[in-house]
Amino acid sequence: MKLRLLLIIVAAISLSACDTQENKKGRFLLKGNEKLKENDTKSAIDFYSEALKIDPEFIDALFNRGLVFQRLNRLEEAILDFSAVLAIQSAHREALFQRGLALMDNGEFYKALSDAEKSVQLFPENWQSYFLQGLVLEQLKNWEAALDAFENGLSIEPQNSDLLVNKAIILFYKKSYQEAEEMLQKAEVVNPNEPNIFNLKSMIAFEQKAPEKALEWVEKAIILNPRDPYLYNNRGLYKLFLDDLDGGLGDINFSLKQDSKNLYALRNKGIYYVKKGQKELALRYLEDVKAKDPEMDLVQEYLAIAQTL
Repeated sequence: MKLRLLLIIVAAISLSACDTQENKKGRFLLKGNEKLKENDTKSAIDFYSEALKIDPEFIDALFNRGLVFQRLNRLEEAILDFSAVLAIQSAHREALFQRGLALMDNGEFYKALSDAEKSVQLFPENWQSYFLQGLVLEQLKNWEAALDAFENGLSIEPQNSDLLVNKAIILFYKKSYQEAEEMLQKAEVVNPNEPNIFNLKSMIAFEQKAPEKALEWVEKAIILNPRDPYLYNNRGLYKLFLDDLDGGLGDINFSLKQDSKNLYALRNKGIYYVKKGQKELALRYLEDVKAKDPEMDLVQEYLAIAQTL
């Protein structure tokens, strides 16, 4: 009788400890979420990590920490966390989507495409599957397949501004500027505060030899999203063509601080040195970009000018 009572007490203690651990990891998760809302990413990571010390397979903490790493451009760590989620739950739709994005941003395009194709297979009724697929195909410069992917997404959500803008981007790459502008008009009706609408308008204006208009549009995009380094790079390019060389270089360098591998920013820095008449530096930047992306606009043109300096 005493032995049975002892076993019951031990069982009760174990259950209580288990419950306490569950509560504890839940509290760490909530604290992490609160810190993330406050934009205190370091503390958010710390709290998620504490939750994971209690339960290394706590999916919510893994996924949320992965999102924070992704926001901080700590892509390798983000990929590891999303992969850990998928090892536990292979059909976790959001982890698959976010890992695909992180892989793409990390330059691992074929792995990202594999995630996109798996997402399309598992979740064919979800627009994000086709959105991810289109983004990766865009990076691989498979314009027609990317266009098909975005159109598949739009067949599910015809008023989705992300899909509309990215379809417009593909049309821009194909130099179908009027169609791209029509798509942007639709996107602006849906979401007038989407900065990428105005960034793409700036790029179209620049291609149409209107750098002043391009500058106006990109300034509007920066007001809406002052943290995007790619917007500053575009603004820097337009300033170079408006003979504001110092202002242009400042924007280009700011962009490169956020992403030192951005070939467009490195190209623009090469153009800056051409305009400054500094042959050696111009050639160094432009030849490096040409080796990595020989078809990039303006590279061959300014490389030829640099060689005559």
